[in-house]
Amino acid sequence: MKKLFVIGHTFPEPSTTAAGGRMMQLLQFFSEHGYEIDFGSTAARSERSAPLESSKINTHQLRLNDSLFDEFLKELNPQVVIFDRYITEEQFGWRVAEVCPNAVRVLDTEDLHFLRKAREVAIKAGKPLEEAGLYTDITKRELASILRCDLSLIISETERDLLKNNFSIPEGLLHYLPFLINVDLEVATNLPAFSTRRNFVTIGNFQHSPNADGVKWLAKEIWPEIRNELPNAEMHVYGAYASRNIADLHNETIGFLIKGWASNKKEVMSTSRVCLVPLRFGAGLKGKIVDAMLNGTPSVTTKIGAEGINGDLPFGGVISETTEGFIQAAVRLYSKENEWEQHQSNGFRIIQERFDKHKFTKLLNDKIFEIQKNVGEHRNKYFIGQILQHHTLQASKFMSKWIELKNKS
Repeated sequence: MKKLFVIGHTFPEPSTTAAGGRMMQLLQFFSEHGYEIDFGSTAARSERSAPLESSKINTHQLRLNDSLFDEFLKELNPQVVIFDRYITEEQFGWRVAEVCPNAVRVLDTEDLHFLRKAREVAIKAGKPLEEAGLYTDITKRELASILRCDLSLIISETERDLLKNNFSIPEGLLHYLPFLINVDLEVATNLPAFSTRRNFVTIGNFQHSPNADGVKWLAKEIWPEIRNELPNAEMHVYGAYASRNIADLHNETIGFLIKGWASNKKEVMSTSRVCLVPLRFGAGLKGKIVDAMLNGTPSVTTKIGAEGINGDLPFGGVISETTEGFIQAAVRLYSKENEWEQHQSNGFRIIQERFDKHKFTKLLNDKIFEIQKNVGEHRNKYFIGQILQHHTLQASKFMSKWIELKNKS
């Protein structure tokens, strides 16, 4: 049987993060294609970590700077290794390359971290996103990781095009893979109608800085004006790991309610009338918008929030770049049933045409098989990766060995 080993940044939490949901989709893909799967992470499990063992996935607690990992990996002998974000590739990539040189090394970027960070720095400095400084040390690290791997999974067409056009990353190293949705099973039917839905909703893990920033913007500038127009509406804010600063935004007087972790996203989304996604910066695809479309809930968001979602199709809601425009769109969408129904229909179409897993899984399986057939030829074609593997990671290798010896002593 074919073997896959995934080195996770964390154990996936699909109920709290879009990244966790994305990882579960990848694990399901490889399971459906006949792989025996092992998953390891240096992070501790949480109470919301997915029970991977129930899906016949073997799990392992990994340690950094530990040569026992090499012995474990040699015995496991996987044909494919996935690194969950570039940081895990930096930590373990050189070991995988040495112990299992013929294994196909795949980087799941989740989103481009350097892009998200550059946009955050720009916004906090009062600059437009177009002036975000992309040429940073984080960029160098993430691009080096992409070049060292045999294939990188890119979740957004915008990010794929950025890598190709701005940084000349070869197209053969990149594979566009959005969220994988089983449209036949997951697109809901018999959803609550406009007239039976109430209130606004937003969902997001508050350890993710774009979400925390967005909720503060929502609380301080957007919601008070919406509430003035719609005095009976409430704003329900869901998300795990809320800080004290977020919790303190709870204000029952104006109907701004911090509700905590949403144990049932489907119920929360499908009973709300409008989803608000006020993101000033970020990268990748926004899982909360996809969840909203799946449950027939139109969204109001920014250009960043909608990035990569709808392609050339009409968006499943309204996109606004100003606070005033955001407020007006939210009030209008909440109040006008015909417009609301049209945006709901747009969302269903986006899901069906742009996120149907059956359109993407064969392409990914064929790509991995193609690389496996002649991994040496593939690496020679993109030889810069071997150069980086040889030189750059020697520093990581010997630093890791030094730390291991230091810990033992």
